[in-house]
Amino acid sequence: MDEPPPRAAAASVCDSSPLAASMCESSPLAVSMCDSSALLWRVEDLRSVRARGLVGALLGALPRTPRQNVRLGRPLLLLPEEERLLTECHIDPPTAPPAGNQDGGVELQVQQYQEAQQRSYEEQSVLALEDRKSALLRAMTSSPTESGDESLRCRLVALESSFSFPRSAMAVQLSTARAGLSYCADAGDFLRADRPIGAQDEPRRAARYQVFRDLRGRGFYLTSAGKFGGDFLVYPGDPLRFHAHFIAVCVSLDESLSLLDVLAVSRLGSNVKKTVLLCSPGTDGRVAYTSLQWSGMV
Repeated sequence: MDEPPPRAAAASVCDSSPLAASMCESSPLAVSMCDSSALLWRVEDLRSVRARGLVGALLGALPRTPRQNVRLGRPLLLLPEEERLLTECHIDPPTAPPAGNQDGGVELQVQQYQEAQQRSYEEQSVLALEDRKSALLRAMTSSPTESGDESLRCRLVALESSFSFPRSAMAVQLSTARAGLSYCADAGDFLRADRPIGAQDEPRRAARYQVFRDLRGRGFYLTSAGKFGGDFLVYPGDPLRFHAHFIAVCVSLDESLSLLDVLAVSRLGSNVKKTVLLCSPGTDGRVAYTSLQWSGMV
């Protein structure tokens, strides 16, 4: 039987409800694109999207700790549907690149980098020479002889005149913070492009977004449900305070489903104590919901 989930009061995300007002409130977000994935780094941006009911997924930024607790921190990865919803609600894109990165700014940065490298090479050359002198002094004074002082003086003079510090031996400091590709408009536009997808995948993307938008408009919180065999996990409130009640699976109204697939997803939902929702977007913009629940035979 087709029936909507609880809180079935129909609401569009961009209507006049308080939820819609908070969603459509204009606020600039600094979105960083990694390939076609939208990332948020600033704490104020994370707080802003969370206030709009968008959860995302914290990835963490410790490369040497691949199994880190995701609560350790940023960046926040936005679902494609969350990014699209923010775009439709007129959330401003990242601010324009600073003026210093335009009109020859790249050449200036290269010149400054080369000058800094040259200064570092000269400083390391002096330090390497002093270190070589110290090693020579320790070697000569460990076994003193009558002609040791004169020999040491000659060797020190020869060392200063013949010492050469190779550039390949330089200690290079790697920067852990980069400005990104904001200075390169073409590269930024390329990274903002979606991954190439087949024409057959576009209807499913549109269906997923229609379901996401409808459920979010009803006040539910959504996260990815890849580990549960569905499209979205549906929470009645903030995921930090509630468990998910539903596993949303997006299917079209005219799509035929295998009975084994229906049984599998229903049993999975029962095992994790969640109700499976078959979400079918219609042509009129409404979404039909069919709940599945596993029940044993007596």
